[in-house]
Amino acid sequence: RADLALPHGHARYVVVDVETTGLDMRRDVPIAIGAVGIASHAIALDDAYQVVLKQAEASADANILIHGIGGQTQLAGRDPGLAMLEFVEYAGSSPLVAFRAEFDREVLARAARKLLGVELALPFIDLAFLLPALYRGADCTSLEDWLAYFGREPIARHDPVADAYETAQLMLIALAAADAVGMDSAQSLLAMQKA
Repeated sequence: RADLALPHGHARYVVVDVETTGLDMRRDVPIAIGAVGIASHAIALDDAYQVVLKQAEASADANILIHGIGGQTQLAGRDPGLAMLEFVEYAGSSPLVAFRAEFDREVLARAARKLLGVELALPFIDLAFLLPALYRGADCTSLEDWLAYFGREPIARHDPVADAYETAQLMLIALAAADAVGMDSAQSLLAMQKA
């Protein structure tokens, strides 16, 4: 289990993004997972993970237009069980971070149960809740809104590692703001999120 009481500067966070076969988090499956580590108040560029999970059949063309992962790439992906095992090992005991985390949490938890027979028990910090609490009055609802609010340009939307990197930039901003108000650990962020 993660030591959630560690100060942000001593903790590792894993920012994750999942591309799926559709928008139904209770039915659709992961096509790709991208993740970026944060340690010592910095994005650790040498601490990243990306995988395309092999699909039995390619997702619909409309879905491919959203995430850009073509049918041949999907069919040639990594064995889903091995990919999930690698992701779980990569994440370790680090708290996971996402924007609108409910979707990523549900998709990854269901995949871990189905493919590995284990519960993914890592806590999720949701920037969609954390940022409005830290920046009251900001009229932002989407990842794009928040990136624009802080003067950041999106790199490539719906690419899992690019989305994770963009979300990681927002997490660094949130960590600095959280430290300034005494929310100095994952434990305090999760308590605020729950409240």
